[in-house]
Amino acid sequence: MKLLKAMVIAFSIYSKIPVPQFEWKEEDMEYMMCFFPWIGGVIGLFFFGWAVLCEKFAVGNVCYALIGAAIPLMISGGFHVDGYMDTMDAFHSYQSREKKLEILKDSHIGAFAAIMLALYYMIDIAAISEIHTQKAVSAVAAVFFLARCFSGIAVMTLQPAKKEGLLYTFASSAQKVRVKAALYFQAALCVAIMLLVSGWYGAAAIGAALLSFFYFKKKSYKELGGITGDTAGFFVTVCEAAAAAAVAVAGYFL
Repeated sequence: MKLLKAMVIAFSIYSKIPVPQFEWKEEDMEYMMCFFPWIGGVIGLFFFGWAVLCEKFAVGNVCYALIGAAIPLMISGGFHVDGYMDTMDAFHSYQSREKKLEILKDSHIGAFAAIMLALYYMIDIAAISEIHTQKAVSAVAAVFFLARCFSGIAVMTLQPAKKEGLLYTFASSAQKVRVKAALYFQAALCVAIMLLVSGWYGAAAIGAALLSFFYFKKKSYKELGGITGDTAGFFVTVCEAAAAAAVAVAGYFL
């Protein structure tokens, strides 16, 4: 029952998928992060299914790319994109560390959030429009799961920028040893399947995901002294687009 509640909480927080509602207790969130990647699994299935439908019914490339980019947004409800926008405002403010942390808590969006969001989706949509083969689509679909594995690992292992907020609450409530083991296992399994099913496309996507992770860690530590829930969302968002771009580029060499 505890695991079922943890799964429901994960889907309730990180997606718009309807789930039963109940009053949360701290012990119910101990294993919540174990199920965080599963939302990515659902997104990946919808993305792959959409690509198959587009091929079967000869859907135009513009429609394919636009809806493909919208699928993660529709299923997640923009949870991670919100973190990406807040992070962009903070990183581009060139203020002190304390001021940047205040900006992350501000519900208003600034000019840099809007500019960087537009840039993000131009890159993401352009990349998706170049991804058509089954192996390439499979690699991109799997990254939605892998990105959330890495994000969960970051929450469990990296230094938090502040001892408050949603990220700190989840990290402090978790059974860290077991949750980390579950996340590492899911990430390793996902990587193995990606390499087996998608070959070099999978390798390109994994490489982009790893580079995104190290960039996110380095940038967060430099700018904020650690990670926050917003920067974790920033990572998921960047990782998805970076992997799509890497797979698109790989398609020209394979």
